[in-house]
Amino acid sequence: MAMIDFSGRTILVTGGSRGIGAATVRQMVVHGGKVVIHFGSNQDAADALVQEVGETSVHLCQADLTSEYETERLWDDAVSWQGRVDVLVNNAGIYERSPLGLDLDTWLSDWQRTLRINLLAAAQLCRRAVEHFRETGGGILINVSSRSGKRGDNIDHLHYGASKAGMLALNRTIARDCARDSILAYGIAPGFVLTDMVKRVVAEKGLDAMAALYPTGRVATPEEVANVITFLASGAAPQATGNTIDLSGAAEVS
Repeated sequence: MAMIDFSGRTILVTGGSRGIGAATVRQMVVHGGKVVIHFGSNQDAADALVQEVGETSVHLCQADLTSEYETERLWDDAVSWQGRVDVLVNNAGIYERSPLGLDLDTWLSDWQRTLRINLLAAAQLCRRAVEHFRETGGGILINVSSRSGKRGDNIDHLHYGASKAGMLALNRTIARDCARDSILAYGIAPGFVLTDMVKRVVAEKGLDAMAALYPTGRVATPEEVANVITFLASGAAPQATGNTIDLSGAAEVS
């Protein structure tokens, strides 16, 4: 296999300032890519990452993905930086509790927020990316879903599991319908990953208890997930388009 080389290519990574997103940005830059780092609110983390990887290789773009207008602006900003985007990595997401016992308005508001960030924003960016890729001769989409998208989650996270399952269906549909346009689409389905998003779960369950859920005996790192994203983004496995790669340490996923 040829060495991975992103020279001359531009990659948009949503939720790119921390966790899986930041690990992906680091790898893309190492391999020569120009990376648009989307972040929601943590300016300090975004600035620190820019200083780490080098200002010439990345472009910061703040956008609130709960807003359809800011999501559109994010895509437009990403394209305008280098004149094109070659790879979209939909990584941004939230994992928030919403027990059934909440009042209906709050419960529905929780669903709307989770679906908006985890699924609708990703779909909106995929829509723009597919149109763009058809004009530029092809491209790659990578949608970071979750093990919960295949097996469900607990009752307090109904909305999370539903949003992540929707992301996998979105990805599969694009792969099937757009392959003729040289557009590749891949899903990633990690179990728990050691990121800020799961700190509360680690605090509640304990890291050892979480590790025991996986036959490998540990929880995945952001770098492991980024390894798979980087490989798929390289274009080295075009016939794998439409597939979802499980990163669940040999745990059951269905």
